[in-house]
Amino acid sequence: MTAQPTLSLDEISTGDELMFERGEKNEAFKILRREAPVRWNPGNEEVKGWWDITKYEDVLYVSRNPERFISSEGIVMFEPRDPEMRLQAANGNGKMLITMDPPRHVMLRRLVNKGFTPRAVRAMEGHIREITRDLLDDIAPKGKCDFVIDVASQLPLAVICEMMGLEKQDWPLMFQLTNKVLGAGDPEYQTDVPEDQRGTNDAARLTGNMGTMGMFGFFAQQLEARKAHRRGDLISILVDSEIEGEKLTDEDLLWFCFLLILAGNETTRNAISGGLMTLCEHPAERARLQADMSLLPAAIEEILRWVSPVTHMARIATEDSEIRGQKIAKGDRVVMWYPSVNRDEDIFPEPERFDITRSPNDHLAFGIGEHFCLGAGFARLELRVMFEELFARLPDIQMDGPVERLRSTFIGGIKHLPVRYTPA
Repeated sequence: MTAQPTLSLDEISTGDELMFERGEKNEAFKILRREAPVRWNPGNEEVKGWWDITKYEDVLYVSRNPERFISSEGIVMFEPRDPEMRLQAANGNGKMLITMDPPRHVMLRRLVNKGFTPRAVRAMEGHIREITRDLLDDIAPKGKCDFVIDVASQLPLAVICEMMGLEKQDWPLMFQLTNKVLGAGDPEYQTDVPEDQRGTNDAARLTGNMGTMGMFGFFAQQLEARKAHRRGDLISILVDSEIEGEKLTDEDLLWFCFLLILAGNETTRNAISGGLMTLCEHPAERARLQADMSLLPAAIEEILRWVSPVTHMARIATEDSEIRGQKIAKGDRVVMWYPSVNRDEDIFPEPERFDITRSPNDHLAFGIGEHFCLGAGFARLELRVMFEELFARLPDIQMDGPVERLRSTFIGGIKHLPVRYTPA
């Protein structure tokens, strides 16, 4: 018997962070794909409207036309109606890789490409395995832990912090500030706001601003230290970099560092924790994998499709266009929903079935086109090493309580994942 949907089209608002926190997004996107694959959301009194793009082919079209749909005027769905708020919210637009358009985007990306090549990724495998084993050594005797806090968050955080040359004593601060910036709308991270005011839009704005200010203050000190003494890390490379004969400004450098630390740890954290949760929820597929770990590379691609750690990216139309008969006006914001396109029935047979041997599996969890995720190679490697080591060390690991999801429309985050296992 087919389960009846609990949502109707009229009830769905992709701007509702609680829908994502409750784990209802996949049901909502299934309805949108079927009934309104290109749908206008009018916004509200505080934020402007946007187009929801929920079909795979339409996201390809937007992603592969960067001159028609630009990144430099914002990559998230929310654009404040208040001009002053808009300027404040957009202060990173056009200033870092993820919010840049050609040709500067291409030139800036080349500065750090060398650190993310397949060869550079392979060279890090031994060290990534060492970090993973140390993390498992810490939790193995306990019999239970919070997998997100104790394991999943720590591996990618360690990798990107080491690549950037950050001291280990500063890693917890990077974790804390990342949560404030990317989890600004979640009351758990709104620690700078009185408790009775948490959960409001003002609390989210203040939290995001405090996180950004904290990052900039920290990295301003790092930049000064590298200018005095190079260390051979990513920050030192950036300090010495030039574009068309000109050094990067301090503002360029700060935004670059800001993006590297956020993108380098948050999304992989959620892919790892979401991957374990998914395998626990699909015991037959997990048993297949643990019986034959050669299936792991394909399983990782299915985890990425299923979890879709980055939930959306937005673009701004530079000219009038049309998608599936809907008129997109110049200046309109279009929002590409990756969890939706990764379950598009026209692309993925039986998309609601988790299949660790799915092939082909052309998911868009890392995006596509010029903004394809720079760190995709590291993410895949960290996932592979983590599950190889985890199932070798703690083969009976299971969830031990309800998962707590992040309240966010932008990141498919998991804040807490209690697990239990036989102490080792």
